[in-house]
Amino acid sequence: MTTKIAIDTDEIQLDQFLKWAGVLASGGEIKPLLLERRIRRNGEIETAKRRKLVPGDIIEIEGLGSYEVTKG
Repeated sequence: MTTKIAIDTDEIQLDQFLKWAGVLASGGEIKPLLLERRIRRNGEIETAKRRKLVPGDIIEIEGLGSYEVTKG
């Protein structure tokens, strides 16, 4: 099941999105997930914590869930 997370802007950085969604307590927690290749954006392994996300993007984190960026 994918959780929809609304943002108030046209785009948001990956690390900020994960904090906004309550997935991570701080932006620094994203580094190990990226190094372990546990984050996928739209099915592709993500390597950049500051990747710009836009509504419609799907973020999947192995062991933590799936999240869709929506415009709110």
